[in-house]
Amino acid sequence: MDKEILTNRQAFHEFHILDRYEAGAALVGTEVKSIMAGRIQLKDSYVTIKDDEVWLLNAHISPYSHGNKQNHEPLRHRKLLLHRKEIEKLEKETTQKGMTLVVTAIYWKNGRIKFEIGVAKGKKLYDKRETEMKKTIDRETRQQLKESLR
Repeated sequence: MDKEILTNRQAFHEFHILDRYEAGAALVGTEVKSIMAGRIQLKDSYVTIKDDEVWLLNAHISPYSHGNKQNHEPLRHRKLLLHRKEIEKLEKETTQKGMTLVVTAIYWKNGRIKFEIGVAKGKKLYDKRETEMKKTIDRETRQQLKESLR
């Protein structure tokens, strides 16, 4: 990852991320400029495979402020670009194992915007509580270590 634009923290809260893939995206110019400005929301977005193509659905990219009448539609379906073998692997995991595909991060790499797709399994309520407890314990131990070093 070169320069991170956005991390989908909610995805890590809602799912166990088992595997990650890097994908490009077929975007129009005003979408690229809006993403560069950080004006993208992944709250209810997900990735699906249709006709051997990978699509990003429900990702809201705000219209570019200086865009003219050719400005993009905020909630349009966006095609994600992956290798054929990766698509087949993802399709197998979603159909046979019942996994979900979510975007976990968006970042710059070699002058291009990349989407990190996570193969995810839903968390149960007790898993979420357990994760929160671990975070709290880690935070408290770090604070205590910091205090003891003073």
